[in-house]
Amino acid sequence: MPDFPAIHHVALTVRDLSVSVPWYERLTGTQPVLDEDTGPFRHVVFALGGTLLGLHQFPGDTPIGEFDPQRPGLDHVSFGVAHRDLLEKWAERLDELGIPHGDIMEAGYGIGLSFKDPDGLPLEFFAPPV
Repeated sequence: MPDFPAIHHVALTVRDLSVSVPWYERLTGTQPVLDEDTGPFRHVVFALGGTLLGLHQFPGDTPIGEFDPQRPGLDHVSFGVAHRDLLEKWAERLDELGIPHGDIMEAGYGIGLSFKDPDGLPLEFFAPPV
């Protein structure tokens, strides 16, 4: 059996690409590598290291409802950083961007800094334990 492959991409459904794309551009400091209307949906894709992050918008009315991590489905998307000092730098960067975030939280399995995108989707920066 071959080794299990790494995650290639994550796709998030957003309400409004005209809001989400500039927000993710500011957060990542990058421009999308793809902006395409496939028919069933339009998607914009960012290349982040070896992983692609896609934002999808479907035509028509979007069901309104607050994200609930306890409902089956996505819980959060985590971006890995090497150590706690980088989490502190990301907290400063989120402050500069006006993006609300939680405190840096430590657990036995690692250290995280949580925040949300414009649709309330939970994101975090995560470092290995000290």
